[in-house]
Amino acid sequence: MAKLYFNFATMNAGKTTMLLQASYNYRERGMETMLFVAGHYRKEGQGYISSRIGLESEAAMFRDGDDLYARIEEHTRHQNVHCVFVDEAQFLTAEQVWQLGRVADRLGIPVMCYGLRTDFQGNLFSGSKALLALADELREVRTICRCGRKATMVVRLGADGKVAKQGAQVAIGKDVYVSLCRRHWEEEMGRWPAEDFVGFAGE
Repeated sequence: MAKLYFNFATMNAGKTTMLLQASYNYRERGMETMLFVAGHYRKEGQGYISSRIGLESEAAMFRDGDDLYARIEEHTRHQNVHCVFVDEAQFLTAEQVWQLGRVADRLGIPVMCYGLRTDFQGNLFSGSKALLALADELREVRTICRCGRKATMVVRLGADGKVAKQGAQVAIGKDVYVSLCRRHWEEEMGRWPAEDFVGFAGE
């Protein structure tokens, strides 16, 4: 039975690399995939998925208001689709998450979503919130904080290299985010005095 999956992590955990590798594995076996990416990520007007280690692929773009079920269903009339992959899934709307659930339930096509869980202020993205509620399977892709603990949060660095504590939820640029554990995120965001932290890695 096809399922809706949500693979979530902080920045630089390798989510996009995993997506592109999984799509490659399907295609290597003669099966077709559809790739989607948020409209923020494009190259010369074309949707583009790019990983830090150099893997990349063109992808269809999605924006608010797009009916992803309709787009995928239309595509299946002309070509078989064995799996749908969605990068930057945190930017989906709640309704689009329902649409992707219908792709799994009604079209019988597995949907693999990859994205962030929370923004730099520790708040859930709309797409992530809906995926956490509706996905059949949740998979955490882990990376580590500078202290060696599991990173679950991100901070955004401004042009001056300092941690931003306010601002728009969306700011595209993978080099302006740093993944941290909850403990050090609170320290960097000024929510807890750094000198009150006891211990370090390995606790």
